[in-house]
Amino acid sequence: MKKVLLLGAGLVARPLAAYLLKKGFSVTVADQAESKAAALLDGHANGRARAWTTDDKKGLREMVGGADLAVSLLPAAYHILVAEECLAQKKPMITASYVSPAMRALDARAKEAGVLILNEIGVDPGIDHMSAMKIIDRVKKEGGRIASFKSYCGGLPAPEANTNPWGYKFSWSPRGVLTAGKNSARYLKDGARVEIPGPELFSDMRLLDVPGLGELEAYPNRDSMGYIGLYGLEGAATVFRATLRNKGWCAAMGKIVNSGLLDEREKDLRGMTFRAFTASVVAGAKPETVSRDLAARLGVAADSDPVKWLEWLGLFTDEPLPLEKGSPLDVMTARMVQKMSYAEGERDMLVMHHEFIAEYPSGRGPVSRKLTSTLLDFGIPHGDSSMARTVSLPAAIAARLILEGKISGAGVRIPVTPDIYEPVLKELEEMENGIHFKEGDVA
Repeated sequence: MKKVLLLGAGLVARPLAAYLLKKGFSVTVADQAESKAAALLDGHANGRARAWTTDDKKGLREMVGGADLAVSLLPAAYHILVAEECLAQKKPMITASYVSPAMRALDARAKEAGVLILNEIGVDPGIDHMSAMKIIDRVKKEGGRIASFKSYCGGLPAPEANTNPWGYKFSWSPRGVLTAGKNSARYLKDGARVEIPGPELFSDMRLLDVPGLGELEAYPNRDSMGYIGLYGLEGAATVFRATLRNKGWCAAMGKIVNSGLLDEREKDLRGMTFRAFTASVVAGAKPETVSRDLAARLGVAADSDPVKWLEWLGLFTDEPLPLEKGSPLDVMTARMVQKMSYAEGERDMLVMHHEFIAEYPSGRGPVSRKLTSTLLDFGIPHGDSSMARTVSLPAAIAARLILEGKISGAGVRIPVTPDIYEPVLKELEEMENGIHFKEGDVA
């Protein structure tokens, strides 16, 4: 029986463990909280839970040594620790995270050792790569080329669970969502490079009409330029990747990111209420007039969405803060977890939409076709969230394929080649509660 080591028992880990156990593998789950690891295994005879922390290098060495493959669902900063051990023991490894410069630097060593380190095999990154490359490669096989590529993705509440003014809910820490507005973005539009500085990110919003769902807001997602080489899109005039949110998000967040409420410098918060805290963060604000002062600072009306959303969050109340020490971002994160988490039985939703302009040669010049590929995936009430399924099932399928010798090779890889994306996408579509795209083709 092949043995899999799963490091990290967080919110997306359960579907991966369940899949591998069902397929007849032995699974060891290691987490700093052994009880969390055990809960994933649900008493399965082939499952083993272990308490482990990232500073326990001896424990990691033992666990990797006893496994045929390791999956790291740890925070991305710890993947290198695991990769180094997997290289030393010549064991394949999987992560769902972006390839960091440090991970990329291991490529030559991994190839020399004959070890496969497969990264970016989650949803975004992961399913986005695979579903896009499926169409890009098909167009090229048909003799065409991609003239334009736009890709959109967002994890959102399902329509019936969209019950707060923010149009958003969290199944884990909101920190990454809140800090995303500080990232600059680059993309290619009609042959010209566009660069958007972080403070202007939410101003570069456009609406996307998603088939079967309606209009959502889209704003640029970091650096799209790297995807030109990654996807073989040399010669494309437009390459654009975006994040999706419900309507109203960009206008409100565009103001909130400049309010001081997302500052990451630590403060002494002892004895403070939300009202006093907000006044202390907003320059020139007084506790008794904090909402009005904040509106003036942001240059918006007192009844505008940014102010109303922060009022709904409770930032103008006399309720005591949940922290004695921390940054404004820490306070916002804690409050959002408290007020904006999914209720029991509520569904989340994963939306992914690709748009391609493909050009095919003809006797009268190039013929253009608009190709689309759309995924609408919903969480299972009282079961796994869409985010958990779409992140962990591609990694789980890839783990099985590697252990069965159906995915081979060595080095630091991502799933942009047919040997990986074809079997993974096929199984995602065919499994119970399948994850599948609807494709469109318009002349």
